Amino acid sequence: MANIGHGEKFEILKSKLMLTAAKLFLTNGYTATKLTDISKETGCDNNAVSRVFGNKDGLLAGLVSYVLDGQFKATAKFLEGKKYDKIMFYAAETTLQLYMAESSEHIRELYMMAYSLPESSKIIYDTITKKLEEIFKEHLPHLEANDFYELELASGGIMRSFLTVPCDRYFTMERKIKRFLETTFLVYEVPKEKIQETIEFVSQFDYTMMAQSTINSMLEYLENRIEKDIDIA
Repeated sequence: MANIGHGEKFEILKSKLMLTAAKLFLTNGYTATKLTDISKETGCDNNAVSRVFGNKDGLLAGLVSYVLDGQFKATAKFLEGKKYDKIMFYAAETTLQLYMAESSEHIRELYMMAYSLPESSKIIYDTITKKLEEIFKEHLPHLEANDFYELELASGGIMRSFLTVPCDRYFTMERKIKRFLETTFLVYEVPKEKIQETIEFVSQFDYTMMAQSTINSMLEYLENRIEKDIDIA
């Protein structure tokens, strides 16, 4: 391994902090985790997170990009061999997100914070807007990029509400998914017949297993990235 330069050291430290933060957020929750906890667990001085990310919100924003990418990749993997279209893919990906939030109150808190804080919510809206245009442009050819951004603000608000409210004996996961897809697809003018077809499509998968697998894969990705950065350096 060659001598590690300043830039390589920064990237390795960044990856280590993100991995440590992700594990602490999952174990203790976002609010309960302090910057000093992250730095100490990573083996750095107390100001490491501030130097790299500015603050805890900036660190969360850094994680959001990986989470979004992980959700899309996980959905594509689980749909391999299935017959589906772009609208069905969107339904499966958002359903996975809802199951991930329902799997742990700490994960629910992370989603809630990510949709609420300015830096992380901007990443979500910008990323999802591009995806929405890819998915619905054929269905809504008269809309431009700014239209999809505005619609994402609406559907993102729906998503945040459904993520935040936990299921109970009356508001079951099945009802949550059905109502979420019905209300969200109204925003994108999806015909009722297609909405019903899509609800039936997403009902065939084991999202509890998919959610846990996706979370594990994201942590493994960060661990592999650290090893890769060290090897390259």
